[in-house]
Amino acid sequence: MTFTRNQIALTLEFLLVFAGLPLLVLTLKDRGFMIMLLWCGALVVYAVMHRWYERKHGTEWNWPGLRAGWKSVALRFACLAPLITAITWFAFRDGHQFLSFPRDRPDIWIKVMVLYPLLSVWPQEIIYRSFIRHRYAPLFKTRAAYIAASAIAFGFMHILFLNPVAITMTLIGGVLFAHSYYKHQSLALACLEHALYGCLIFTIGLGQFFFSGAAWG
Repeated sequence: MTFTRNQIALTLEFLLVFAGLPLLVLTLKDRGFMIMLLWCGALVVYAVMHRWYERKHGTEWNWPGLRAGWKSVALRFACLAPLITAITWFAFRDGHQFLSFPRDRPDIWIKVMVLYPLLSVWPQEIIYRSFIRHRYAPLFKTRAAYIAASAIAFGFMHILFLNPVAITMTLIGGVLFAHSYYKHQSLALACLEHALYGCLIFTIGLGQFFFSGAAWG
């Protein structure tokens, strides 16, 4: 197999962006820098998608795709959410951590339920679903290759939290979100699915595995 110069350059760029930057954040362990990098990266991606790939946000958001795919996303969530909840309840058999967030801090929990999809989901999805799909299409030409690349990059980003739970769950989640995005070409649908599982995770007590403060001390 031979690679063109463009493919080699894109491979190096992919490794720099999706492996190098998470490792840099992990080295610095600066939460402010992590948030800034996520949002600056999302805004740069937004501009690149519009300028170079002629993907206006309305086109990429794709409401018709959301309408076409939301039922399958909802059905999958209806099947997986009880399973995830039951496993979490069993893992936290002492009962203290299970549902501790809404029980102990309902005010903060409500804010997270509202702000998490707005402040965290969109920047992650435009980078890990849209950008990878369009920017690195010469590398990941098939659906399977794209889904694998998107999921692995998404899972690897969560090494920041220094625990296998975060990495495993986001690797699996990355497969689901990338599949939905690829099938319906809708960033809105990918954001919806990501928000559903993210809010579930924070609600049932798994949010501790996605908190940089706990990982970095």
